[in-house]
Amino acid sequence: MTAIRSVVLGCGSYLPQRILTNAELATKVDTSDEWIVQRTGIRQRHIAAEGEFTSHLALHAAKAALAHAGIDAQSIDLIVLATSTPDNTFPATAVAVQAGLGIDHGAAFDLQAVCSGFVFALATADNFLRTGAFKRALVIGAETFSRILDWTDRATCVLFGDGAGAVVLEAQEQPGEPSDRGILTTHLRSDGRHQSKLYVDGGPSSTRTVGYIRMEGREVFKHAVGMITDVIVDAFDASGTSADDIDWFVPHQANKRIIDASAHKLHIAPEKVVLTVDRHGNTSAASIPLALSVAVADGRIKRGDLVLLEAMGGGFTWGSALLRW
Repeated sequence: MTAIRSVVLGCGSYLPQRILTNAELATKVDTSDEWIVQRTGIRQRHIAAEGEFTSHLALHAAKAALAHAGIDAQSIDLIVLATSTPDNTFPATAVAVQAGLGIDHGAAFDLQAVCSGFVFALATADNFLRTGAFKRALVIGAETFSRILDWTDRATCVLFGDGAGAVVLEAQEQPGEPSDRGILTTHLRSDGRHQSKLYVDGGPSSTRTVGYIRMEGREVFKHAVGMITDVIVDAFDASGTSADDIDWFVPHQANKRIIDASAHKLHIAPEKVVLTVDRHGNTSAASIPLALSVAVADGRIKRGDLVLLEAMGGGFTWGSALLRW
């Protein structure tokens, strides 16, 4: 029995030009390169320029993904943009990208699941494509987290960076087997009881301000590995696969210690893990598509490879996606 799968046609990314190193941060806040690297694995991050918005980053990434896919923007009829740092409270940043691409048909909207945003957006687009409602989708993760950082709080300001990544999906008929190309299974979770552990202390309804990131780092770490492995085990069960079948593990790039612990618990070999956290920092919803782009560009991820994605973010939200490239 055949099945409609959301197949990745191409991917792209964009990083702002300015690089902020740990050494430079140490001149502004009580920290050091050694302290940051030991606890997070991060060595540098990119920072958006003055006047460079989330929509600008997203548009660059979208154009790169379309070029990599070799298709025209006019063939896109759905844009799902994951972000926690939109240009404006409304309209959605996705419509700015839609306009920037010269598209005046289909639908474009934002999705908010913090660091899990790209996995949630991928699952959302996948479901729309499989129903036949749309044919081709741009799924984007884009963030300017530097705009919501308290640069006096060393517990958070050392962690985050700016960037954007995108993939182009197309609904295609496949044989309906585990060997199909495209998204094989997605699993999403959330638990609002933990919202106080990672949040922004502002918003239009509550404070009429943007606010800053606040985090209980130890609590986030404590929950992360268990939650991540939960949805990955679900992905294995749903697809009849195991860690041995995975060619590449592309996790949310939040903290190297969390990534290492998760891979170890799942028995995923270290050489299968794609790591970019050292260069990008935590770019929230942008981190997975940025990492995908790096691994595709350097030749690691190739057509036919089985790729496992996972993320966890504020809320808490967490999710996984298993796809064949």
